[in-house]
Amino acid sequence: MEQIFNLGKFSELATTYVPKVAGAILTLIIGFWIIGRIVGGMQRLMQKRNVDVTIQPFLKSLISVGLKIMLLLSVAGMFGVETTSFVAIFSALAFAIGMALQGSLGHFASGVLLLLFKPYQVGDLVEIGGGQTGVVKEVQIFNTVLATLDNKRIIVPNGVVTSNVITNISGQGDIGVELTFGIGYDDSIDEARKIILAVGKNCPWIMDAPKQGVVVAELGDSSVNLATRP
Repeated sequence: MEQIFNLGKFSELATTYVPKVAGAILTLIIGFWIIGRIVGGMQRLMQKRNVDVTIQPFLKSLISVGLKIMLLLSVAGMFGVETTSFVAIFSALAFAIGMALQGSLGHFASGVLLLLFKPYQVGDLVEIGGGQTGVVKEVQIFNTVLATLDNKRIIVPNGVVTSNVITNISGQGDIGVELTFGIGYDDSIDEARKIILAVGKNCPWIMDAPKQGVVVAELGDSSVNLATRP
């Protein structure tokens, strides 16, 4: 008799919750697919409207996270969880997680500041804190992604960026680079200067600079070091 009762109870629970679970799974699958389509559409719209490429990844992440939270709230409602109760629980969890992840929240706030004040944009060559140098690829919610000149990918927390000196090397357009050339003490400085200027003038990577010159930078142990000055 007890087995029949347990079987009946199990059957009742299965009848009640299996459709809800199946519906929740189906809702999640369809919901995530729709969110992907919406985020992709927003990405294309931002590109079409020429939205700043620095802001695009940030907005894309915010929209994606917001829609996913709304989807989870909807699925919770399917199981009879009241939205107000869920929001209260979520707020408490968010507060607890926030206390544990104060650094991450700081990185988020720093990301907002970077987007507002724009010390650099995607494509700029920057140096952060005198340590990390690279081309800005993305400004994400918590991090800035750099690509170094030797093709390495560096992920720098936004909090680290805003708390250090930011040198935007390409912020003014053209980049001035000082090159050093060593010649022997018996060689002619004037002749070396003419050769260096001629090579620079014929190099397609070097722009014409009317004030460009070649000066003696150092008298080394075994060479006279000449430096180009833009």
